[in-house]
Amino acid sequence: LIYCYRKPKTKRAKRFLEKREPKLKENTKNAMLIKGGNANLTVTEVLKDIYAVKKPFAVLYKKKNITRPFEDQTSLEFFSKKSDCSLFLFGCHNKKRPNNLIIGRMFDYHVLDMIELGIEKFVSLKDVKNSKCPEGTKPMLIFAGDMFDVNEEYRRLKSLLIDFFRGPSVPSIRLAGLEYVLHFTALDGKIYMRSYKVLLKKSGCKIPRIELEEMGPSLDLVMRRTHLASDDLYKLSLKQPKALKPKKKKNISHDVFGTTYGRIHMQKQDLGKLQTRKMKGLKKRPAEKSAEDGGVSPKKSKSG
Repeated sequence: LIYCYRKPKTKRAKRFLEKREPKLKENTKNAMLIKGGNANLTVTEVLKDIYAVKKPFAVLYKKKNITRPFEDQTSLEFFSKKSDCSLFLFGCHNKKRPNNLIIGRMFDYHVLDMIELGIEKFVSLKDVKNSKCPEGTKPMLIFAGDMFDVNEEYRRLKSLLIDFFRGPSVPSIRLAGLEYVLHFTALDGKIYMRSYKVLLKKSGCKIPRIELEEMGPSLDLVMRRTHLASDDLYKLSLKQPKALKPKKKKNISHDVFGTTYGRIHMQKQDLGKLQTRKMKGLKKRPAEKSAEDGGVSPKKSKSG
């Protein structure tokens, strides 16, 4: 697909194009959730629940789209350009790969990473009869398992899941806002996704007692196919503009604990001429003064 730039004819169109222009600080990443042409009820319910967790930074396509992302990616790139989404979740179902999910991300409206996951067990939001978190709650992400640090495919999957669920960047957060946890566990070739609501209980002190209550959705996944970007392209996608890089300050260093050290350059100072606090104990005696002058002062004659 070839996109040609059109000059906006109205101010509204101009503002719309300006929002999509590259910025130093990019907008929060949006995700599009697409249903395949042969999606069954399980895949449809999974997409609806993920959409409920991801709102308002998500777009759910309700109509079926006959496409195969691993063979042809033009449809995904077209939807990405149309909806301005850099993340996607595609659901499909067939005899060879039942209950299939494909999660991926874009770079410059082209597919960067794409990982296929199979759903082995699913518990929806409706099946868990507990209170839910409000829409737009920023989740806390927890990853357990050595595979997320050892295996390259699992490491990319961890980075992809962080991109997908992290939500907006915030400078600060209050304690009551930490009420939603997404937990991912990699064990025995499977990925277990669990979601919990954080309950703050009374503990008799300032720090509350924490309890986790399962909220849903809950997924047991298995990794199938992967389409990972090359190291050079992945490194290019992580490149930051020079304006965002912190400027190096002279004579300032940091240790491993984050402590800042500064070096100050001063001229040589004569400490003998340093003005100290005027106290009786610090005053010089007459003998010391005469020794500095190089002679002995004559005694004063008593007046008759």
